[in-house]
Amino acid sequence: MSIPLVAASHGTHAEEARQAITALVDAVRAAAPHVDVHEAFVDVQDPRVRDVVARIAEPAVVVPLLLAPGFHVHVDIAEASAGPDQVAARTLGPDRRLTDVLLKRLAAAGATRDDVVVLGGAGSTDEAALRSVDAAARLLGAAWGAPIRVGHVGGSSNPIGDVVREVARSGRRVVVASYLMAPGHFHDRMTSCGADVVTRPLLDGSVAETDLVSLVIDRYAEAADLLDRAHRARERWM
Repeated sequence: MSIPLVAASHGTHAEEARQAITALVDAVRAAAPHVDVHEAFVDVQDPRVRDVVARIAEPAVVVPLLLAPGFHVHVDIAEASAGPDQVAARTLGPDRRLTDVLLKRLAAAGATRDDVVVLGGAGSTDEAALRSVDAAARLLGAAWGAPIRVGHVGGSSNPIGDVVREVARSGRRVVVASYLMAPGHFHDRMTSCGADVVTRPLLDGSVAETDLVSLVIDRYAEAADLLDRAHRARERWM
């Protein structure tokens, strides 16, 4: 029997974002019918990830539906997966599949190589989270063919409004590639940053990108393998 997958997202009051996240979880469930997939949240919505893991009462893999590490990964998800029979997978980013989705969003927004592209993140005070977003920008820059600046709508580093104003001095159109999982508060703030164009977030509507589905499943498989190895190692010493 496969280890259950707990898909843990941030949680939001925005109905459009809730539908987009649930669409991703449903798509993962459909793509991996042999896996028992549970939806959970670290904030705002119920059920909370710790409660879902506790109810499973068996080995479980918690997959953060989050782009970068930060407080919720280091605290909420870490605490929920702290038992010997639970493990937390890596965050979704950085990954080339996210880059591919970002490129699709840029194309849909009409971005061209004449534009200045800025990667727009949610922001964090966590250094690991900031490094993760910087790595995502490098991947996008390599694929786009030009360096990509990073701006954040929150946190303590590189306010996106400041970054947009700075790069706009070139006289070129500024396009912000939204490095956010779903619509909602942060995306609304991003659209007011002064850029000429802001792309839609990674989850956009009721159909999840296949790249995102495969990414969640791969993060799950990687963590499940680690958990299985740990179990076998314990059994050898018993």
